[in-house]
Amino acid sequence: MRPASVLHVDPERGFSGGETQVLALAEELLRMGVRGWIACDPAGGLAARARACGIDVVDLRVRRGHDPGAGLRLRAIVRERRPEVVHFHTARALTLAPFVPRPAFRVVTRRMDQAPRGAGAYVRWLYARVDAIIAISTAARGGLVARGVPAARIDLVHSGVDVSRFAGLPGRDAAAREAMEVPAGRSVVAIVAQLHRRKGHDVLLHALARMPREGRPLCLAAGTGPEGDALLDLSRSLGLSSEVRWLGQVADVRGVLRAADVVAMPSRAEGLGVAAIEALAAARPLVASAVGGLPEIVRDGIEGVLVPPEDAGALGTALARCLSDEGLRERMGEAGLRRAAAFSTAAMARGTLAVYERLLARPVR
Repeated sequence: MRPASVLHVDPERGFSGGETQVLALAEELLRMGVRGWIACDPAGGLAARARACGIDVVDLRVRRGHDPGAGLRLRAIVRERRPEVVHFHTARALTLAPFVPRPAFRVVTRRMDQAPRGAGAYVRWLYARVDAIIAISTAARGGLVARGVPAARIDLVHSGVDVSRFAGLPGRDAAAREAMEVPAGRSVVAIVAQLHRRKGHDVLLHALARMPREGRPLCLAAGTGPEGDALLDLSRSLGLSSEVRWLGQVADVRGVLRAADVVAMPSRAEGLGVAAIEALAAARPLVASAVGGLPEIVRDGIEGVLVPPEDAGALGTALARCLSDEGLRERMGEAGLRRAAAFSTAAMARGTLAVYERLLARPVR
């Protein structure tokens, strides 16, 4: 039985990969005939984007980790809107689950690959308050199991992207390189990620600094975050000021990806890696850390190269190998296009909808 309506809950102020997924899921479900609302902070990045996409937004501010006032506000929203499913998309959103009245079913998605924070008894109690648990990768599922959440209760539904939107062709894209003002003949490495320590930008900078100055690639870095100043200082101290372009927040990263020969993802932790899917969909080989859910996306030697985390030497060697072999890049780009199809937003929505339908087929607890 397909639900008629779903309330998605994501109260985070920022807009990153998780919020991208919430918006994509709500849009795809709407195309499938499932009405949806997004309960989020009205001043956050998700609210404006959701409205622009034609998704109804419900104001929900969560001022701290445990906010009973927000819980009561959510309870009133559910009683007024009467969604059949309430879907929590962040750890902070999940703390509101006990406030959701029946008959609505409660679903939570876990996106992080590390174990949830907090006392084990509290984590188990909180996850017991929902009717279904979705993990975006086996690594994310493993983090939950490590805290005592029964594996049998966890469904695996990978994150997805609009593959057709990113579709590129293997090999260099002259128009994209010209738009990004890349000098003729210059190799390009791109990284698309928030400037957080867990994304490993510092590892990439050290890897670039180890490469011979003659022929060193240009690095295009798209994203913002709290490590911005420190990374800028590090790039200067390593003599990379003219070889790394800090692009800031880029509304449409397709141009950055298509201008690149190789995409780097030197993460220290990664729930799955939406940026990795986007790189494959753009037909760009990926050099990534073998952490979290990344090995579920990128197969070593096929769509890209996997390296140990925090190993600048291995990262630099893998980048140099890909940059020096045009045939290898094209083969990996073609394989990436095929691989990306398995991680589409449609596949994500179908997997999520199957979880909803299973809940609706049973009596409310």
